Amino acid sequence: MKNNEIFLSRKMPPSDSARMVEAIFGCKWSLTVYQLLALGVNRPGEMVRSVDGLTTKVLNQCLRRNVEFGILNRVSYNEIPPRVEYQVTEFGEKFMRVVSEIEALQKDIDTQYP
Repeated sequence: MKNNEIFLSRKMPPSDSARMVEAIFGCKWSLTVYQLLALGVNRPGEMVRSVDGLTTKVLNQCLRRNVEFGILNRVSYNEIPPRVEYQVTEFGEKFMRVVSEIEALQKDIDTQYP
């Protein structure tokens, strides 16, 4: 190779983050959960009551997946009756910015190619 030549290897997509984004966007309720959390709705029962069509089972699956990815944090309070709340983690805030950018990109695509 000559001094002024640049050798690049094939660039690969980040597989873990790509799978995470695919799983989140594949779950039709994740984005709704993020909206609820932004509005201050952080208890599962209140989330189910706030959204038509959202069931407890599906919400719990969605919340569990987001906790596993580190986007949300589950906080259990030692009370009777038990109380559980969900909070966005520091990593989750970064992820939300990525989601916002993807949504903005979609708006640009929609305006360019109606």
